[in-house]
Amino acid sequence: MNATLAAFLYLIAAVAFIVGLKRLQSPVTAQRGNQLAALGMLIAIVVTLLVTEILSPWVVIAGLVVGAAVGGFLARTVEMTAMPQLVAAFNGFGGGASALVAAAEFLKSDALPLRTDITIVLSTVIGAVTFSGSFVAFGKLQGLVSGQPVGYPGQRFGDPLLAAIIVGLSVWVVTGGSPLVFWLLVLAALILGVVRVLPIGGADMPVVISFLNAFSGMAASMAGFVIDSNALIISGALVGASGLILTNIMVKAMNRSLTNVLFGAFGAAAMEGGPGAIGDKPVRSATADDVAVTLAYAGSVIVVPGYGLAVAQAQHNLKELANLLEERGVDVRYAIHPVAGRMPGHMNVLLAEADVEYDKLYDLDQIQNDFPRTDVALVVGANDVVNPAARDDETSPIYGMPILDVDKTTTCVVIKRSLSPGFAGIDNPLFYLDNTLMFFADAKRAMSDLVAAVKEA
Repeated sequence: MNATLAAFLYLIAAVAFIVGLKRLQSPVTAQRGNQLAALGMLIAIVVTLLVTEILSPWVVIAGLVVGAAVGGFLARTVEMTAMPQLVAAFNGFGGGASALVAAAEFLKSDALPLRTDITIVLSTVIGAVTFSGSFVAFGKLQGLVSGQPVGYPGQRFGDPLLAAIIVGLSVWVVTGGSPLVFWLLVLAALILGVVRVLPIGGADMPVVISFLNAFSGMAASMAGFVIDSNALIISGALVGASGLILTNIMVKAMNRSLTNVLFGAFGAAAMEGGPGAIGDKPVRSATADDVAVTLAYAGSVIVVPGYGLAVAQAQHNLKELANLLEERGVDVRYAIHPVAGRMPGHMNVLLAEADVEYDKLYDLDQIQNDFPRTDVALVVGANDVVNPAARDDETSPIYGMPILDVDKTTTCVVIKRSLSPGFAGIDNPLFYLDNTLMFFADAKRAMSDLVAAVKEA
């Protein structure tokens, strides 16, 4: 392929990345933005393969067909509840691919410029850490690994020692280390990814996924410098920067620092009960008819979706209930906490799938002051993000995390299957308040029962 044409196509791909990323900021344009960015990546990959001539055009076409088939299969079969795990896996594969690219470049060349050696080491270390760390996160989200912090004796000293070993091996590789030293560096980076994510509690996994997404972008950008690919440099930098920005937004939403999320669990033990553990405290249990009357005769309702809604795949039933309430003149809005669900934007995507209008979705800052003026808060499968202990109990592990003040509404209806704690592993005082009605049911069955009851109310 002509070099000028290749450069022009790379430029088009870069513009597609940037414009596509810009359009992802709104659910209204997100689908087109994703398609545009994917088109840019397709152009960049095809141009790269044609320029390097490492594969025949028929192999390129075969790869496109297989890749499209796999992507289409995943898009149609992976449920929303498994989307965080899929994102974690994608992060891991992206980091691993970058590390492999850097490793191939190192192993095929005897003498490389100093700047290339440095970027090889950076891409390898960041990519390997991302690969192993992402699959530990996958295991926690999938339930294959405990969601509680898991450490090892002496971790407070072991992790810094491992980091120092990685720095030492990196310098050795840059100054002329052998392939054996390079593979030791890879092994040490893989171990670091595992031991750094294992001690992080399950409630912090959304932040970890976002941070590892940024890491995968940085690894890709470093790999771009290794193989002198502007498209890879630009796309990797965009992913890295956006991931870091999102991570910063999320830790602020939790009133935490990134350092606290990544290193705060040193020595932490799994909580068994903790402050305010579940006992024989009384709750006000309600039936579908009770809740239906409360909702049908309310003037305003704020719905707070959580992971339980995603597990039950009840978003369409929730939308049907909201439509019925709106037909009766009830003002229905949705409050989205930044870390609701298991990954950034989980609830936004879930509700968009059910065609909930975007202008009815409000983030925490936009709707927080409206709860005291609202008749009913309908909490569907959420737990930690509505836990008053984060606001009132200084002994709580989540104290200081901004929550949605659903307890300040006239009536709060909580739909849960049981009084089990949320992902943070602690009890929720909200369940026992005088203005709280507990509707014990699977979210999908609860929504179906409420739809029928509202029709008769």
